[in-house]
Amino acid sequence: MTREEMAKQLKCYRFAIIELGLYLDTHPDDEKALCLHKEYSNRFKELSDKYQKVYGPLTIMFPCNKWRWLEEPWPWERGNN
Repeated sequence: MTREEMAKQLKCYRFAIIELGLYLDTHPDDEKALCLHKEYSNRFKELSDKYQKVYGPLTIMFPCNKWRWLEEPWPWERGNN
């Protein structure tokens, strides 16, 4: 899985976790939604750990051994513009 694919999958998991959390606020006894929330939370954690081992922290909230921000190309240096 490429870096972009991993980032996209993490965004999908995050969206699903947030939406399921909101749903569970009003439907706390829905076992299926609770299981999905737990499953997506576990998948998000696993994938974010893999991502960060290879590419560094996703946000400043994720601790890392060192700061890698300056090692990466700046957005305008990636050639996507």
